[in-house]
Amino acid sequence: MKAMILAAGFGRRMRPLTEHTPKPLLEAGGRPLIVHHLERLRRAGIREVVINVSHLAERLIEALGDGRHYDISIRWSREDTPLETAGGIRHALPLLDEAPFLLINGDVWCDLDPGRLALAPNDLAQLVMVDNPPQHSGGDFHLDDADRLHPRGEPKLTYAGIALLHPELIAGVPEGEATRLAPLLIEAMQHDRVGGYHYHGDWDDIGTPERLAALDARLPHP
Repeated sequence: MKAMILAAGFGRRMRPLTEHTPKPLLEAGGRPLIVHHLERLRRAGIREVVINVSHLAERLIEALGDGRHYDISIRWSREDTPLETAGGIRHALPLLDEAPFLLINGDVWCDLDPGRLALAPNDLAQLVMVDNPPQHSGGDFHLDDADRLHPRGEPKLTYAGIALLHPELIAGVPEGEATRLAPLLIEAMQHDRVGGYHYHGDWDDIGTPERLAALDARLPHP
């Protein structure tokens, strides 16, 4: 299985830290956020990773190269301007082939073993869901007792920014068009084609300098 890490955003909420440093290269626990992802993917046996880049792209490419330092293979999907989540995935599909792939937001930290995820027959996605953090108390989607996700219903959980996706979910997005992922997921949910995995382990959305500092303070440093 391949993985894709989303790393093309501007990181506006993290300013001034991201004015000269791509958000995935910001450090916590003595290592860049994206390196934590790469190390966890390698431990899970995932050796092929696609990373999309736009803002400060050359800084990321220079830092990570082809991935050999991390014992993985990195391929880069460049975007002249950020294409949003689904648009970025659509642009990278030729690098991802036709099998389901793991999708990870570059600005989250999570100790989930991706080997726990699996698509049910006929599903287009399985989303990792977590308990609602203080900054997102309303949640995103309802997970029922059969581990199916719904756009409506209570209680809601928060999408963790980690998912297993089938390329079919994105195939209809026009190449080069900025497109959000959420509407595609909601449509698939309405056809009962999205499962959920409620993760109770360690997870953080690193959306502000304060949350980055808090994560850095509690992670061990090498």
